Amino acid sequence: MTDYKTPGVYVEESSNLPPSVAQVETAVPAFIGFTEKDEINKPVRISSMQEFQANFGSHYPAEFRVDVEPDNNTKVRSIKGITRSSPDHFYLFYGMRHFFDNGGGDCYVVSLGAFSEKEGKTKTVFTDALELIKKIDEVTLLIFPDALFLSDANYYAVADAALKQSADLGDRFTIIDIHPGANGAAELKTGNNFRKAKLSDENLKYGAVYTPYLNTSYSYRYSDSGVTVNNVGVNAESSASHESTETLKDASLNSIKKNDPDLYDQIKAKLKRETVTLPPSAAIAGVYARVDRERGVWKAPANVSLAAVIGPTVNISNKEQEPLNLDPTYGKSINCVRDFPGKGTLVWGARTLAGNDNEWRYISVRRLFNTIEESVKKGTDFAVFEPNESGTWLKIKAMIEIYLHGLWQQGAFAGPTPESAYFVNIGLGKSMTNQDILKGRMIVEIGVAPVRPAEFIIFRFSHKMQGA
Repeated sequence: MTDYKTPGVYVEESSNLPPSVAQVETAVPAFIGFTEKDEINKPVRISSMQEFQANFGSHYPAEFRVDVEPDNNTKVRSIKGITRSSPDHFYLFYGMRHFFDNGGGDCYVVSLGAFSEKEGKTKTVFTDALELIKKIDEVTLLIFPDALFLSDANYYAVADAALKQSADLGDRFTIIDIHPGANGAAELKTGNNFRKAKLSDENLKYGAVYTPYLNTSYSYRYSDSGVTVNNVGVNAESSASHESTETLKDASLNSIKKNDPDLYDQIKAKLKRETVTLPPSAAIAGVYARVDRERGVWKAPANVSLAAVIGPTVNISNKEQEPLNLDPTYGKSINCVRDFPGKGTLVWGARTLAGNDNEWRYISVRRLFNTIEESVKKGTDFAVFEPNESGTWLKIKAMIEIYLHGLWQQGAFAGPTPESAYFVNIGLGKSMTNQDILKGRMIVEIGVAPVRPAEFIIFRFSHKMQGA
């Protein structure tokens, strides 16, 4: 109290409320990949596609080869087919679009360098980038689709490093794509090689994997000079000699525009229908952000439609999903993205990689605990070096209970009453011994009953016999 010396009226304010626990952000991804602009080893925080382009530039220019042929010895040409000749593994630009279109917001991007610098890169550039991200406390999700250019063994080594970081820090979660390997579509449908991948069992609860890849509604961006058209010459033959009057040759779309505008328009229309195929991880990160924002981190990010998707590259049936959802041998659950008539493309899985673990089987449960642990940890920082006695204990107990009560009211916990939904124990004889206090340890025991998704909804019907 102030030592008042001058007569007058004084007002004093005192705080009767304990410090509060503020919930941390739950869906702030970090993306790793190659970009147009060379911004190596510099994590940049962005919140829109415009910011991404301002910092990292645009897409990798797609390149195409168009096969055409004359029709019936006339100058009229038809398009036989279109082949994309540019690399498949610059997913980041379109992946960022997919993230934002599916509800994503704030995120971090780490560029591994310009597109031209991909050659010779190994898994080390990705693990080095993970070390940079490790220092950013705000990050809660890890995504690295551009690592799919590596061999499947090296890709899963990067995934294992991300899972280890998630487990070590306890505040983040890893979203993984299946590497198609040599089997392509078959691997995306069965996940056989993925199941054999060397991923540390103790870290599996900190990640989830999704399959298959997605046919998006995004058209490729390209320049006319990057499109080669073959067989552009006129294949008109003389009816007498049957000799070609002009040799077939290749040309760029630029020259077609000047010499044959009708063919040019035909090719452009055809190219517009060539759409981008993406691994699902970026879109799934957007779904996590949207579900967290609209429902809460305790809601399973599943049975949710995906935006900007025409459909999955591989259709998976109920029977085919059975061994993916739970595998008794390897235990690595694989979540599916499936197409349903009248509903569109839905995320149809909610399991972590620890599919055999009753405690950490579900993504929503793991991420809820991540959120609570990190929020409570940051909210109680003030108590470090405070007196380890009843006054401090009561303050900490009250602030944690207020936070958990708020989560219970929002539907994060099972149980009709707060007592059945959570508990907080702290104090001598409750969570600590005299020896703990002598060693400077303040131990708080927290228990919560998280809600779990209704993964299997079962209706039991019986035939009711007609009464007499």
